[in-house]
Amino acid sequence: MRCFLPGVMLGILMGWLHVAYAADDVGSGCLQCHEGIEPIREAGSEMMRQIRARGAELGDPEGCVVCHGGDPTATVAEAAHRAPFYVDPGSPWVNEHTCGQCHERHVKTQMTSLMMTESGKIQGTVWSFGAMDRGYNHTWGNYDVENPHDPSERVGSDDYRAYMEALRKKEPGAFPERQEALPEAPTDLSKLHEQPELAAFTYIRAECQRCHLGVKGRYKRGDYRGMGCSACHIPYGNEGLYEGGDPTIPRDEPGHLLVHSIQATREAKVTVHDKTYSGVAVETCTTCHDRGKRIGVSFQGLMESAFHSPYTEGGGGQIALHTKHYIAMQEDIHYQRGMMCGDCHTSIDLHGDGFIAGTNLAQVQIECPDCHGTPEMYPWELPLGYMDEFEEKPKTGKPRGVAIDLPDYLKQGTVYDKEDGYLRTARGNPFPEVIRRGNKVVVHTAGGKDIEFEPLKLKMQNGSLSREAQVAMCHVDKHMDRMECYACHATWVPQCYGCHLKIDYSDQAKSFDWIAAGQKHQEEMFRADRGERGYDTYMPGEITEQRSYMRWEDPPLGVSGEGRVAPVTTGCQPSITIIGEDGEEIIRNKVFRTPPGTEGGGDEGQLALDMSPGQPHTTGRARSCESCHADEKALGYGIDGGRLTRPWDEPIVVELMTADGEILPKQYKNQVEGIAGMKGDWSQYVTEDGEQLMTVGHHWSLSRPLNNAERANMDRRGVCLSCHQEIPSESLAVSLLHHTAEMTGMIPASAGEHDRLVNKIVLFSAWGQAGALVLIPLSIIAFLAYRSRRLHTDQRSSEES
Repeated sequence: MRCFLPGVMLGILMGWLHVAYAADDVGSGCLQCHEGIEPIREAGSEMMRQIRARGAELGDPEGCVVCHGGDPTATVAEAAHRAPFYVDPGSPWVNEHTCGQCHERHVKTQMTSLMMTESGKIQGTVWSFGAMDRGYNHTWGNYDVENPHDPSERVGSDDYRAYMEALRKKEPGAFPERQEALPEAPTDLSKLHEQPELAAFTYIRAECQRCHLGVKGRYKRGDYRGMGCSACHIPYGNEGLYEGGDPTIPRDEPGHLLVHSIQATREAKVTVHDKTYSGVAVETCTTCHDRGKRIGVSFQGLMESAFHSPYTEGGGGQIALHTKHYIAMQEDIHYQRGMMCGDCHTSIDLHGDGFIAGTNLAQVQIECPDCHGTPEMYPWELPLGYMDEFEEKPKTGKPRGVAIDLPDYLKQGTVYDKEDGYLRTARGNPFPEVIRRGNKVVVHTAGGKDIEFEPLKLKMQNGSLSREAQVAMCHVDKHMDRMECYACHATWVPQCYGCHLKIDYSDQAKSFDWIAAGQKHQEEMFRADRGERGYDTYMPGEITEQRSYMRWEDPPLGVSGEGRVAPVTTGCQPSITIIGEDGEEIIRNKVFRTPPGTEGGGDEGQLALDMSPGQPHTTGRARSCESCHADEKALGYGIDGGRLTRPWDEPIVVELMTADGEILPKQYKNQVEGIAGMKGDWSQYVTEDGEQLMTVGHHWSLSRPLNNAERANMDRRGVCLSCHQEIPSESLAVSLLHHTAEMTGMIPASAGEHDRLVNKIVLFSAWGQAGALVLIPLSIIAFLAYRSRRLHTDQRSSEES
């Protein structure tokens, strides 16, 4: 790797000025206690060489002080760990002095990155509490941040910077110039009676924001991680136990790294016991990406379950992971092929580009065709912006080509031979690990695989595209022009319908405030802490969450912020109950409304329940045609059209009743409470008449349900009746053919036979009508010619006579 090396913090340098011995004469004093600890990078690597060279300048040939600070000459821990000393050098509150020595650009962009601001989650939660005058604007984050004044400071190519500037102007709400720190959670609880929406800040701070990079997060199975750079680049096992060779780290105390090594790109090798691997493990990403859209666990093939089955040894239930339980689904095809998250997602996707991005779609710069192309174009023949249009029409323009070089910040990882060029993202930056090889594409994965594959155009040319693929992508142009690839290829999507949220302020209930904990790290005396254990950043209120029901099959469809048809799944769909400090209800099962005039809600606003368009990360074999074109759920009408569930706005009583439904006992209770305003089922977001029942996305101006014309064009329910209404005897011709087929045993008895029959009918009908279109005019012309000739003959005969 290459260093920009601005120098180590002045305080560290001053601590080593008294060292008078040569580096070659003595090892690091740190190893007197930490003997056996794993090297942060493998011996012989360029990074390790640079660390040791820098350490030698500071009197520590092993280089421990380059990252951790401290005094390597001390013989007792208290003296060795004197300030400045960093237990977690990757922490964002200290990493300008550690990681930033070489990775200055990455450290510089961290505060405006989405992993730090988490502004999309904040805006989404506030939206579900009525939007609080913020509407679609992403102007709250975890901390006060603002963009650089110079647009050229945005990380990326010139094409990328121009692209992002245009997108910022098109969607200013998702690309704010600055963000303010989220308001405090309410402490004067009497205000909740007049402004119950203020409870949103308790919920956000306690539940939603524990994953941002400014904190270490909760100590729960599957959630152990570091802070800042260490959150991704230092491996933690799900049990949070250390399994390396350092004798000073307890083996039975959760919350520690798995081994003391950096995981990153292919050249960074990590050894755990006798196994060596490279790349940022998928489970590292899932440490945070197990909530909300659940893309991490979905990628791994895990679907959240309400049950603890099957039983484990001794009769216990399934052990919780991320405090949840799961059933095993099919993993994403990329996961099955051995790819990790970073093999698709770019440095900017993860680290940001130095400017504020309000939500995932704002920061992520990749699209499926960037690698796979289309049946008509190779990836390098596509224009920039293809499938990332933020318009409701396909992008056109000159071919994007390939990149022939990489910027310096991408050369700090593994650099691969460009061969015929590095492929480029939809927004114009090079993929450092994806290269063109003739008309094929090679993905050099961080895990060590070199995956060569044929783009769609090459498959089309050599005839290896399936019949279904050709029909979907080549015969029906609208699919490629208006749909995301994963509208078809998302094989399943987690759908947790109805989020029943209780915020209880009674009995001095408290929750941990993760944003306040991050702000505490900003204070000088807490800046170097490795986590938040022992912090007193508690606030009033305790959170409980429940669901109505969960599904995974046949995701419904809507329009994403990019203007393309995409799967939608449950976003925030909360009915909210707030218990005051006196134990009395402030609100019960309340669904807030969005601002007046938004989301088709008229003057009273729309129900603040959201179905969210997104990329489910469950890519596989495409769903069937029928699962979209013959399914009410896919159209947005709800599961079985929302008819199977009774109205949610009416309480359900189960008691002794008369045949007319009159309740007999005077003392009875509601079995299922009603939720005011719920006209349809949780899965129903538009009616057949086009009335919108809840929001579909709340980050982007183009996100919405399918409109009336789109649904009409897509709806093929009841198509079987088109033929079978005449079969077997409603028409003389049909009856004759049916009875002939019946007598000869030619009635189709399988799906394949039925398909061939329908295909034959289509061809016969088409040729018959085409023949008629040709023969009728020819017949008329022939008849007119014959008549003309006959008249001419008759006239000559008359003249001769």
